[in-house]
Amino acid sequence: MTVSAEYVLWGSAGHAKVLEELISAHGGRVIALFDNLEVPSALIGVPVYYGRAGFEGWAAQQRHIDRLSAAVAIGGHRGRDRIEIHALFRRHGLGLPPLIHPDASFSRTASIGAGSQVLAHALVAAEVRIGEACIINHKASVDHESTLGNGVHVAPGAILCGCVSVGDNVLIGAGAVVLPRITVGANAVVGAGAVVTRNVAAGSTVAGNPARPALNRQ
Repeated sequence: MTVSAEYVLWGSAGHAKVLEELISAHGGRVIALFDNLEVPSALIGVPVYYGRAGFEGWAAQQRHIDRLSAAVAIGGHRGRDRIEIHALFRRHGLGLPPLIHPDASFSRTASIGAGSQVLAHALVAAEVRIGEACIINHKASVDHESTLGNGVHVAPGAILCGCVSVGDNVLIGAGAVVLPRITVGANAVVGAGAVVTRNVAAGSTVAGNPARPALNRQ
């Protein structure tokens, strides 16, 4: 995988630190951060700009913005936010290459969409299909022939067994297990440590072992 020498991130918190290390491992560097909140920079020596206005002002000063790449450092159930920020980056010509940590295992037959991230010690197996703006977090496992929509976050240590189908903007919580051939509908949340033995309805939250509906999010 190749990233540009210079990168910008949206989000100035812990996930920005994780992505900076990943980008550095591939020989790149982060030159700017953006955040909706007036928080300090997560990275020493890297300036942070606030909100859409801060981004637009920064972008207007870039002579060769099309030579830069970008990533979204926002995790959790905020898949829609990641996708919206992707659209903003695209409109300004920033590249959105996927980021795959050198210590991850990524099958040669798997595919990954723009701006998605596979972090250290994660496993992506044969013929997995990952959409855009997804996060496969540390030590997460996505087994063979599973399909993830856009904006999905598979949290640390979560396991998707073979042939799992995950809709857009889903959060699979830390340590959760989704059994083979299960479908998780769009905008659903699977709680941390849950064991999913049957399909999960769109917009719902499930938790426990076996996982049961906990809260309707629609």
